[in-house]
Amino acid sequence: MDEKKNILSIKDLSVHYFTVDMGECHAVNHVSFDLGEGETLGLVGETGAGKTTIALSILGLLQSPPGRILNGEIFYKGEDLLKKSEAKMREIRGEEIAMVFQDPMTALNPVDRVGDQIAEMIYLHQKVSRAEAMEKAAEMLELVGISRDRYREFPHQFSGGMKQRVIIAMALSCSPKILLADEPTTALDVTIQAQVLDMMNELKKNLGTSVILITHDLGVVAQMCNRVAIVYAGEIVEIGTVEDIFDHTGHPYTKGLFTSLPGYDDTSKRLKPIQGLMPDPANLPPHCKFAPRCEHCCEMCEQRTPEFTEVSPGHFVRCHLAEK
Repeated sequence: MDEKKNILSIKDLSVHYFTVDMGECHAVNHVSFDLGEGETLGLVGETGAGKTTIALSILGLLQSPPGRILNGEIFYKGEDLLKKSEAKMREIRGEEIAMVFQDPMTALNPVDRVGDQIAEMIYLHQKVSRAEAMEKAAEMLELVGISRDRYREFPHQFSGGMKQRVIIAMALSCSPKILLADEPTTALDVTIQAQVLDMMNELKKNLGTSVILITHDLGVVAQMCNRVAIVYAGEIVEIGTVEDIFDHTGHPYTKGLFTSLPGYDDTSKRLKPIQGLMPDPANLPPHCKFAPRCEHCCEMCEQRTPEFTEVSPGHFVRCHLAEK
């Protein structure tokens, strides 16, 4: 994409976790991608692929120790976020870059009322009175399908799905320029899920908000995203437009994700899952990370790391098959 239109650019990001039990875990390995203004980019992959670590690195919320950013740059509006002070990052978090966390149980303060937690975000960033912040917080609750009468209740009085909606309301309260959505609809029923996705699309349309959507749901990807990055073992193995990924799938892992899902027009009696498990991040294969699970694995896959190959304009695949 044209760099002038990019609101976020990640270049060669590597993040490792240094643990006592497992040693050095290679969570994110030389990841690079751009996010355009008003674009929705989907990060898709199995649990443990490194998707959430990428999002936490953008916000500067990586727990250290054990996490450590070894190298890389994260440019937001042309400035490297990794070089900013903690005070400056606190100004950016919530107002300009917000995140919907995957686990609402740990994202909400159990001793504060849910409405006050949303109002605090608005009061700190939007320079309004406390009364105005409380009113805006009540409106945000209603926006995600929760009655304003529940403003003064505590998190333990809400179901898991309702806690998730509170987190979404908090993230959207300041109309951020970038929204990092980590599995935002996992705990929601299909009706509320559709409502939340429509709300995110409306925010994107009206405010030009850019979205990084972390999900396992390829149906949500097809509905929400402009481009998709497939993440495996801390690497992006394929990236392109939704049409590239769905209609011209290039990497064996991406193909495996599709063949392991049921389709409405599929007459086969059994699904075809990807064999094996995600590799241990403390002991990754030396070259192609997907080789131990790939049915197309050849001698070259175990001898040389595959290059990121452009198979069509803007569509890149990290595989020796693509190189050929």
